[in-house]
Amino acid sequence: METKRQLDVLERRLSGKDGRGGGKYIVGDQYTIADMMIYPWYGVLTQGKLYGNAVEFLQVKETYPKLCEWAARIAAREATVRGRKVNRTWGEPSDQLWERHEASDFETKTQDKIGAEKKSS
Repeated sequence: METKRQLDVLERRLSGKDGRGGGKYIVGDQYTIADMMIYPWYGVLTQGKLYGNAVEFLQVKETYPKLCEWAARIAAREATVRGRKVNRTWGEPSDQLWERHEASDFETKTQDKIGAEKKSS
């Protein structure tokens, strides 16, 4: 299965089993554009946030521990937390920032705050 092959490539890269030394991030110990580009699909998939029970079906937790650690590390980054809110129109209202124009929008314009303003008006 192609998805498992790709997950295995990433696991081998992170663990150093590909002969390149491994590291905390895809290209070693530095967070790079490679991590930014790979996380939205592979990272979210390994965290069980895509395709229902795909994480169980693919046996992600048991088979790809380094990839799971990497995904958790990226998910915890403040930039990732904030970035996943922008243009999001589903999920918890506090995680939805339909439009972002300035940094303060994260504190004042999420849907939970806008909804509260509308109710009090």
